[in-house]
Amino acid sequence: MAPVPASVVKQAVLLDANGKKYFEKRRFLAAVDAHTEAITLCPDVALYWANRAICYRKLNQWTKVEADSRKALELDSRSTKAHFMLGLALVERQEYAEGIKELEKALNIEGLINPKSDIVMEIKQSLFEAKYNEWELLSSKREWMLQNLKESCEKALTEYHFLHDSQDDYGPKEAENDVVGQLGLLKEVFSKTASVDTPTEVPDYLCCKITLNIFQDPVIAPSGITYERAMIIKHLQKVGNFDPITREPLEQRQLVPNLAIKEAVQAYLNDHPWAYSARL
Repeated sequence: MAPVPASVVKQAVLLDANGKKYFEKRRFLAAVDAHTEAITLCPDVALYWANRAICYRKLNQWTKVEADSRKALELDSRSTKAHFMLGLALVERQEYAEGIKELEKALNIEGLINPKSDIVMEIKQSLFEAKYNEWELLSSKREWMLQNLKESCEKALTEYHFLHDSQDDYGPKEAENDVVGQLGLLKEVFSKTASVDTPTEVPDYLCCKITLNIFQDPVIAPSGITYERAMIIKHLQKVGNFDPITREPLEQRQLVPNLAIKEAVQAYLNDHPWAYSARL
């Protein structure tokens, strides 16, 4: 393919910039048109495809979001925007496993470049929501399957006793007690199985002493107390340079990431996806 003339490249850059201006003014159709013109002039620039995908997202045109995102990734496999938009498009049609993978790719790429940026926060929030919604969907399916299986087992157990009790040496009362006992045991087994999907209280050691919410970015103070980074920094900036619990002097430079707690939180979330709701 012949190289694109510099004048054409310059025009495409201007069109893309216009598309961003339209986007900021919430003129999404005009933004799509501008990015489309940029793509027409320079179809091998991944950024233009990703930017148009972002506009389609605002228009809820998810099929086009997916198509543009995939094209952008063909041109640049490390496009944060493209992975992010593709992840959202897949999650929108409840393809949670693949959507979560794309969101995690976007987070891993952008997190290394600018971990405190707004887009990283947005990707994290979308990822938490996707994981919670995935659990909610799978939990509903498991609940329905368990209920059907429980009813089938109860029916089979009752029929078994009806057919065989007359052949045993049990009296009517003993047979009835035997059935009741086995049905009770069956109920207990299914209740324990279902409890896996039952939300409970998150352990205190995984929650910030200030927000009382599960940690996202835990840091430990010299006092040995772990806080959510954003909240303890806010306290130091607005209230004063002291530990909010021990009242000991404390400066921001003394805060150290608590990697052990961060790993424990992730392990807990992996085993209890319903806890992602605390981060929404």
